[in-house]
Amino acid sequence: MSNQAFIVQGNAKLSGTITPQGAKNEALQVISATLLTAGKIKMSNIPDIVDVQKLIALLKGLGVEVTRIDKNTYEFCAENIDLEYFASADYQKEARKIRGSVMLLGPLLARYGKAFLPKPGGDKIGRRRLDTHFLAFQKLGAKFEYDEAEDNYFLDGSQLEGTFIHMDEISVTGTANIVMAAVLAKGTTQIYNAACEPYLQQLCGMLNRMGAKITGVGSNLLTIDGVETLHGTDHRLLPDMIEIGSFIGLAAMTNSDLTIDNIDLKALGNIPTTFQKLGIQMDVRDDAIHIPEQDIYEVQTFIDGSIMTIYDAPWPGFTPDLMSILLVTATQAKGSVLIHQKMFESRLFFVDKLIDMGAQIILCDPHRATVIGNERKYKLRGISMTSPDIRAGVSLLIAALSANSQSTIYNINQIDRGYEDIDTRLNALGAQIERIQVS
Repeated sequence: MSNQAFIVQGNAKLSGTITPQGAKNEALQVISATLLTAGKIKMSNIPDIVDVQKLIALLKGLGVEVTRIDKNTYEFCAENIDLEYFASADYQKEARKIRGSVMLLGPLLARYGKAFLPKPGGDKIGRRRLDTHFLAFQKLGAKFEYDEAEDNYFLDGSQLEGTFIHMDEISVTGTANIVMAAVLAKGTTQIYNAACEPYLQQLCGMLNRMGAKITGVGSNLLTIDGVETLHGTDHRLLPDMIEIGSFIGLAAMTNSDLTIDNIDLKALGNIPTTFQKLGIQMDVRDDAIHIPEQDIYEVQTFIDGSIMTIYDAPWPGFTPDLMSILLVTATQAKGSVLIHQKMFESRLFFVDKLIDMGAQIILCDPHRATVIGNERKYKLRGISMTSPDIRAGVSLLIAALSANSQSTIYNINQIDRGYEDIDTRLNALGAQIERIQVS
């Protein structure tokens, strides 16, 4: 992929209505699940982003018939799978590029009794171990091998059998993988300490429409009665809660009047209320959130007057994917806030770029940062910077739009991995973002 950068004009004042893309994290799960059946599965609201396109390319290599009906609608048919593709150099090269490829393991193991995967890539935001996945597969009866020299994983499970699995951590992708492996296993599987994110609820709902028998959806105890086969279905993805949160932060930082429509409020959990802790005004109108222009937004304190602390946690806690957005938004607030990123130890390391822009941030340790808001008394400075990961990249884009001068953001492929046509969509609201080729 060509190397590209954004040239971003500061002092942005946006207005209008924006529609969130389909949910990236859900897409990686439900697209992987198409391998569980020979039937046709039609999906709509699939985001047109790099990570999704890479996963679809992997499915095509495996022999899945993929028909693109329009930009965001696809039909998948995994009737004839080429398991020899596993051994190809192309598969190993491409699967390493996307962390979501790990979710191919469960469906392939369930339907074909074996699965192979090179160690996947993704964001460099700290350790994201895969032990939870493989320990659960072993409990279902699979044999696990790790080739340290080649950095490859291999699973052999010709006869999976249901069992009780107490997960050692609340892993969303781990839960999704175990669910997909268990739906075709013999007998009953119970998963305790399961993740219960809306994306996982969507996956379970789709699998049940395909003929699976999953109960407890939305709780941390899932019960799965194995079935022999699954059939096709239709599925529509949720709007991306991370985009919605990003747009809330963008509106506040740029003092803009924005409406975010098609939000599916019930699937947002405490995202709106968490942004309201920063003093951001918003109102819900039917299936939309309106954020008005707001000269000053003031961080709340706890009842006893102590400094507000916001931390991430598994659902229904606040999603870690929005901690970077929350942090950058706080830089222009009135008051101070402690941001505690519990789940990933390297996700706050982008704050050095915000400090270079003039933000007042104390990085306490890899997990905690104190932000002293400047109450819009001065704007951030425009600088040249590099996007380290998807969420930090968009945080820096928000900072650049609110800055007092031009900024350049390099390595924007990281942003494209998770946000569909972000420059085009924001330019339609009044932003000035130019995409350029760099050597």
